[in-house]
Amino acid sequence: MSELRDTGERYEMDEQGLTSYADYRRTDERLYIDYVFSPVPLRGTGASGRLMQAVAADARAKDLRITPICGYAAAWLRRSSEYRDLVG
Repeated sequence: MSELRDTGERYEMDEQGLTSYADYRRTDERLYIDYVFSPVPLRGTGASGRLMQAVAADARAKDLRITPICGYAAAWLRRSSEYRDLVG
């Protein structure tokens, strides 16, 4: 597993030579997560959850609120007791 990378439009993390990512848009104080993707071989391994945890931690460090557009991101944030307060 690698560190979280922020390309300015996408957060990315590598595991097992494959890249999971979250496409996003950002305004001044808000991060809109449009789409979360993990390659088929990583599905069911928790890769998307680890990516979301890193994205949420980055949002908190930057004092951003998160608006999840992606259904997976919305469900993950609802289930997360540590990061659900970022949703808004």
